[in-house]
Amino acid sequence: MSHPSAWQTHRQYAATAARWTADRWAKESDRRRTLRATRKPLVRDARAALAQAQATDPQKVTSLVHRAERELATTKRRVPDPMWLFASKAAIVTAATGYVGLPLVPGRVWMWAAVAVSVAVTGTILWALLHRPAASPIEPTAEERDLLKRLQPEHWREHAEQRGLAGTLTGRPKLTESGIVVAVRLDGQWTTTKLRGCEDHIRALLGARTGLRFQIKAGKQGGWSELTLRTRSAADGDDLLWAPERRSLGIDTVTGEHVTVPLGERLLIAGRSGAGKSVASRPLLFDASEGDTNALVIIDLKRVEGRLWDHRARVASTPEDVIAVVDEVEAEMHDRLNVLPKGQDTWGPTPDRPRITVVVDEGAEVVTAADKVPFPEEDGDGKTKVRTRSALPGLESIARMGRAACIDLWWMTQKPTIGDGVPKQIAPQISTSICLAVRTPAEARVVLGEDAQAKGWNADELPAPGVALIRDGKRGPDPVKVRYMDKAVVIALPDQPIWSRTTVAASPAPAAPLTLVKSPAPAPAVPVATAPAAGSVDDRVLASLRSGAVRQADIATATGLPKGTVSKAVKRLTLAGHITRNPDGALTTNRAA
Repeated sequence: MSHPSAWQTHRQYAATAARWTADRWAKESDRRRTLRATRKPLVRDARAALAQAQATDPQKVTSLVHRAERELATTKRRVPDPMWLFASKAAIVTAATGYVGLPLVPGRVWMWAAVAVSVAVTGTILWALLHRPAASPIEPTAEERDLLKRLQPEHWREHAEQRGLAGTLTGRPKLTESGIVVAVRLDGQWTTTKLRGCEDHIRALLGARTGLRFQIKAGKQGGWSELTLRTRSAADGDDLLWAPERRSLGIDTVTGEHVTVPLGERLLIAGRSGAGKSVASRPLLFDASEGDTNALVIIDLKRVEGRLWDHRARVASTPEDVIAVVDEVEAEMHDRLNVLPKGQDTWGPTPDRPRITVVVDEGAEVVTAADKVPFPEEDGDGKTKVRTRSALPGLESIARMGRAACIDLWWMTQKPTIGDGVPKQIAPQISTSICLAVRTPAEARVVLGEDAQAKGWNADELPAPGVALIRDGKRGPDPVKVRYMDKAVVIALPDQPIWSRTTVAASPAPAAPLTLVKSPAPAPAVPVATAPAAGSVDDRVLASLRSGAVRQADIATATGLPKGTVSKAVKRLTLAGHITRNPDGALTTNRAA
């Protein structure tokens, strides 16, 4: 190596060592500055406590003063020196030690000490080159730079009292992928709840824009809170369009992880009009209708969202249809529970009897419109009477008992209030809540729980549309950006079998009147239906008819079933072609049954 090259190499090493030393100096200086800003107020508090103890016990009769003195001394020791003072002390001690001790050191020791120092310096430089920390990929924006400056303890301490925040002090703010995070120390009577109520004062102190979302929650230890300014999102830059290879519900804006909601949960999906409730539910509806062992039932009286899924789901769009489909699902639920093997907690879905997800779109409308619907029914004397019926009792029964039968209820509403938007019997059964932007904190508490706001679940502050909070007992109050699934994508999805308790085969010609044929002549064509499950309500009704019962009252007596249950079963079996009602009101079974 030539002399100029060697000189150039040495200069590069020297520059690297100087830069590394400067970086280490800056980091240590910053660390000490943070600790001093945090602990110096504790020294003032300890001095005030000592003064109070001396005033209380001037003669030092008790241990009060001594204990206060020890506390003050301990607190002082915990306050580190500034970096310049620490370096000055170290230099003075080193110089004094060298002046006194170096003349007594033999020459051989000097030589080996020089060799050891040279090796140590060389090794330190090589280690620094090989372990140089990577540059942070997060570059603050102009807005974030201003906020970071105003969140510094020095600036906060100077302006906090003017803004009504005396007794609070920030630590060193940190820029993360989800925004700026800073710890806030709470002195005196301050609590996290009180600090949350002073959000406007904090916004004024920082000069933050009105639309910037704040999140204030309890810190990792008592007397501290954590303030997060959502200046950015971890979901920024991700493709949020739904696709078969991207089947998650959305992306966590804090951690960037893909969020999924598994089937088998009873869901409450709520959000004000325009918050994106229908769009947020589409990835979930796809999962509930995909596969041989999944079936989807949609109750949609608005006839908008359900129409998109009618090639993959059973859709009920009139009050009469709603009551009919709820009756079918409820009967299926009871049949499954009746034949559930001993020792088995839940039903195992199969292609013949799949998992059924019942989705109620706009529950408040269903509660109102599907209540007191007139239905003609025959009483025990064979007379037809018009009675009013409601779909709500059946939905409540499904919510309470459906999980064991692998039948799940999803309730969607833009009016999340107990009683009308969410029925009182259904609300306690909800295991997972998905809340988009709502109008008031009271609505957020109905969806997410009474302790929602105290724990940071502030759905009334969410931006709309497309941002949700998901509370399932596992996640924290981190907003989730939901995926966008377009209507055209839903319509283009492949068809799936539509679930029905009795599937009626189409007849090539109009069916002849259904009568009981006792001669060996060929029987008229009747619709062919899937036979009821053994041990079911329908099977018991058919067995009683074969045993000689001819009236609904006779069937109720023979089977011990309630008259309403017998009436529903007779209606189902008549529509399916299993039994025939004669002009005189008598019931007979068909040969195919």
